Amino acid sequence: MTVIRQDDLIQSVADALQYISYYHPKDFIDAMHEAYQREENPAAKDAIAQILINSRMCALGHRPICQDTGIVTVFVHVGMDIRFEAEMSLDDMINEGVRRAYTHPDNILRASVLADPDGKRQNTKDNTPAVIHHKLVPGNSVEVHVAAKGGGSEAKSRFAMLNPSDSVVDWVLEQLPMMGAGWCPPGMLGIGIGGTAEKAMLLAKESLLDPVDIQLLQSRGAGNRAEELRLELYNKVNGSGIGAQGLGGLTTVLDIKVKDYPTHAVNKAVAIIPNCAATRHVHFALDGTGPASLPVPRLEDWPEITREIGDNVKRVNLDGISPEEVRSWQPGDVLLLNGKLLTGRDAAHKRIIDMLNKGQELPVDLTGRFIYYVGPVDPVGDEVVGPAGPTTSTRMDKFTRDMLERAGLQGMIGKAERGPAAIEAIRDNKACYLMATGGAAYLVSQAIKQSRVVGFEDLGMEAIYEFEVEDMPVTVAVDSAGTSVHQTGPAKWKEIIAERA
Repeated sequence: MTVIRQDDLIQSVADALQYISYYHPKDFIDAMHEAYQREENPAAKDAIAQILINSRMCALGHRPICQDTGIVTVFVHVGMDIRFEAEMSLDDMINEGVRRAYTHPDNILRASVLADPDGKRQNTKDNTPAVIHHKLVPGNSVEVHVAAKGGGSEAKSRFAMLNPSDSVVDWVLEQLPMMGAGWCPPGMLGIGIGGTAEKAMLLAKESLLDPVDIQLLQSRGAGNRAEELRLELYNKVNGSGIGAQGLGGLTTVLDIKVKDYPTHAVNKAVAIIPNCAATRHVHFALDGTGPASLPVPRLEDWPEITREIGDNVKRVNLDGISPEEVRSWQPGDVLLLNGKLLTGRDAAHKRIIDMLNKGQELPVDLTGRFIYYVGPVDPVGDEVVGPAGPTTSTRMDKFTRDMLERAGLQGMIGKAERGPAAIEAIRDNKACYLMATGGAAYLVSQAIKQSRVVGFEDLGMEAIYEFEVEDMPVTVAVDSAGTSVHQTGPAKWKEIIAERA
């Protein structure tokens, strides 16, 4: 009988989480590079370039691919011929591995897990507990698949209980526009069909652990209904023209995954879970000989990409910016930001509005300033700040009008699209919304030369920071007239793709 020691499992989980924080799977890198090579929309091509450059930098520097280092999901298949030599439960061992990984002094990972989710929402400080799924299987080893799922992509998950005769393809295509670009395409869509409500969701999540292999399926052809769905949805989703970061383009998904399970005669449960550009997962097995050994990728696995900056690039001085300059920007313009930039996310926005409602003085004057929606990773070594990519901007939509009209903001920076209410507020106030690339957090952090907390220090990574930035790359996503590139870009490229079909 195989004996699995407690610390071997703990250390293996910790090592795996550190590993996936800075190494993309090779199949993902290859698929993203192929998407880069065939992309024709300059804005989308630049976004993919930033993702690939960021990935290579993280592999070299052993720093997180994304500032959102995820909520940990673990699938454990325990062989029935093994015995644990342990004092802790299986869940406790896994959570101790999570704790060690997220507090590792050489590569601190952001703690994003909050306890009491509908109450105090208090950070657990070490990203525990993980979401753990167990299965007893024949064999004398323990198979573990570890993933770290970003909150932005998880928030775009969808579920429905369809009628048996309803079309899964039609339902998925209906959901796609409502999912927006907050899941940071291009990535993968995992689809679960059948079973019960919770089984469909689990199938969708498990499917995202499979390798990117749609090209292989295209070459050999479908062998069952699930594979037929993969091929049909891959073509139709990419035909939507949504493109990288929702900017419009040829590639929206790198692959579609479908898993199904027998279901009740009157049900057809269907779930979609997207995986973002920070695709992070790894598999290992324990056979009693010690902790898992994870293969170190070769640097040659990453393509050497150089960003191609077009003629429309403008350098901007945030410390002396005028409303007239903001009004001159056009959707799709690439800007390089310089000067002082504030940060703020959900918790900071809510507190600011509460203080305004009470007539209290804010900790920092927001008049004429730009705010960046980010919750950075803690710095290590001589870093000014850890990886600091944008968070999903739509969560701040409900605060936008007050932030512009009462707090005096001039512009905002985040990722993905803005909703109608935010766009209306931006137009009414002749403000703007700029977009940074989701999935390029370490690359963005290199533009941040100084960082200090200027408000709400108790909020941790959600505090208000003041960054001093040099040539931080952003794209004008909503201009002062309220024109959104996330509406115009996909519409244009959907038409182009349809004309070529």
